[in-house]
Amino acid sequence: MSLVAEYQQQFRWRPWKQIFEEVPLQRGQTIFDLGCAAGGQARELASHGCHVIGLDGNRELIDAAAADSPPNCRFLACDLRNPPNLGIMADGIWCSFTAAYMIDLVGFLKTWGQFLRSGGWIAMTEIDDLFGHEPLSERTRALLQGFAEEARASGRYDFHMGGKLQDYLAQAGFAVTRVFTLPDRELCFRGAAAPEVVDAWRRRFERMPGLRRFCPSEFAQVEEEFLSCLSRPDHVSTARVITCIATWTG
Repeated sequence: MSLVAEYQQQFRWRPWKQIFEEVPLQRGQTIFDLGCAAGGQARELASHGCHVIGLDGNRELIDAAAADSPPNCRFLACDLRNPPNLGIMADGIWCSFTAAYMIDLVGFLKTWGQFLRSGGWIAMTEIDDLFGHEPLSERTRALLQGFAEEARASGRYDFHMGGKLQDYLAQAGFAVTRVFTLPDRELCFRGAAAPEVVDAWRRRFERMPGLRRFCPSEFAQVEEEFLSCLSRPDHVSTARVITCIATWTG
């Protein structure tokens, strides 16, 4: 399965409808979708009468997003840490599952806040504790925790970014108005995962060369135990999908 197909599959598992109901969307708004991936959320935002500019650093995803020229959507490949001057002020910013890659999230938010109109909104969604699933052995849990700490220290990814969004938004000059946690069919659920969800997690592990380097001789065991955990009827997620909605005051 291609990366584009994986993102399209994941889109169906996310609680987007519940999040959209909380966002102050209005017809005619201009919205930046930061980390737009294959464009699924941009299309949803545009269906509410908004004009959406989707931005992502992955050219394959941008090409897929723009392939059928969805109405009221424009897609650009760029480095989100060094945004181009689009010559446009936005009414809102949508940013889902992108913040964890931005280790200096406060600086990132300040940079993009400058492109928001006064009183403009931002809606951020991120996972907190991606590997937070039980039951796992102490050894597997320790290896996953060590890898998460190493990834954070090296500036690659923050596996606990979801729980930090509210504080970082406030530091960057946003007034947080709403914080909520939502279930997710792949990331945050109870009981046995559907087979297609387990397959998606297997592909996710395949895309983690850093974890393979971190525990080379134990990688296969960690992967299989984690996937087995997801398939158990007594499986419980401690991971949380967190959304923060805030207003720009900077």
